[in-house]
Amino acid sequence: MQASAPAFLRVNARDYQRPSYPTVVVCVDGCEPDYLAQAVAAGRMPWLQHTLTQGMAWRAESALPSFTNPNNLSIMTGVPPSVHGICGNYFLDSASGEAVMMNDPKWLRCPTLPAQASQAGLSVAVVTAKDKLRNLLGHELQGICFSAERADAATVATHGIDHVLELVGRPLPSVYSADLSEFVFAAGVRLMQTRKPDLMYLSTTDYVQHKHAPGTPAANDFYAMLDGYMQQLEDLGCVIAITADHGMHAKTRMDGSPQVIYLSDWLQGFLGRDDARVILPITDPYVVHHGALGAFASIYLPGDCSAQAVCAALGQVQGIDKALTRLDAAHALEIPADRIGDVVVMADRFTALGSTAAQHDLSGLDAPLRSHGGRGEQTVPLIVNRLARLPDPSRRLRNFDAFDIALNYAQ
Repeated sequence: MQASAPAFLRVNARDYQRPSYPTVVVCVDGCEPDYLAQAVAAGRMPWLQHTLTQGMAWRAESALPSFTNPNNLSIMTGVPPSVHGICGNYFLDSASGEAVMMNDPKWLRCPTLPAQASQAGLSVAVVTAKDKLRNLLGHELQGICFSAERADAATVATHGIDHVLELVGRPLPSVYSADLSEFVFAAGVRLMQTRKPDLMYLSTTDYVQHKHAPGTPAANDFYAMLDGYMQQLEDLGCVIAITADHGMHAKTRMDGSPQVIYLSDWLQGFLGRDDARVILPITDPYVVHHGALGAFASIYLPGDCSAQAVCAALGQVQGIDKALTRLDAAHALEIPADRIGDVVVMADRFTALGSTAAQHDLSGLDAPLRSHGGRGEQTVPLIVNRLARLPDPSRRLRNFDAFDIALNYAQ
């Protein structure tokens, strides 16, 4: 690092101190805080148990919708979706009228901190579980950025690194497995041992959390695995901040069957017509474990339909948490008004939202439905392994404060 380099990086109107120690921010996908509490209580996370006495821990809020893409980009940019523009995994492109995946950097409206840090001369590494995030997280980044899903295809020209499987010493993992997340952690440790990046971001998958509740053997095994890798990063001298993109809750009836409100079916009954369009932002290429059922949806109404009337009627439906018009949702939820529907709907913590019952294939569910997307899944952990005294203890903490705390208060 050059001695003449500025002491601070300014990114998206926030100042960040350059790291004095290698700094790692970890996004544990789907990490409802109770997963940590149960695993610690079971004696499965000795590193975290020690960290809770020697570092700092808070309950923070994720961005809304509480989905993967919006929150990973919020953590990477330090700002809500209203600023960075990524408001779902999937959205309706108003210019083309087509519903598309929101994984192209052209949808991103501001730079990420790691990209700016890399351009300012810091060595940076980003490892994500699923390849759907890699293009967004690696946009304009001059460093290492690859996914565990396609680690075998990494090249120096595209990803800043090659021969990843040999480096990590693990086989290519299945996308539907806990191994995908473990590969991310193992890669992070090997990168820190061999490349020693100044700044590193690790992002996992929520495959385990979609299938296993807090305190279950599989969940505790996952968090024990995570704990071991965090200990290795600690031993390498890293400042570590852990947060999550969203929590996770069961969306089931008392008999364990999925509890779902199918919005397109409901709209047809309420409006007496079938020309309203429902967009489910949880939709991505990996729907086996959740059937594209989340707790957040956008509704695009025909021009002669009243958004206020739809909101009022939906507000009376059991299982609906909030129904807001476009402008109200943009203001209250900090999401871009031009990338959401006329009505935004959130389900409560026990309920999921779908389009029509016929359109959702739930045959892949081999466990009771667990999902996310609404305010019920907005509470996430924010943990740092060093004392980090914030100047304002009453400050509202967000998961996208992770880099701020790690760099400005924990060095």
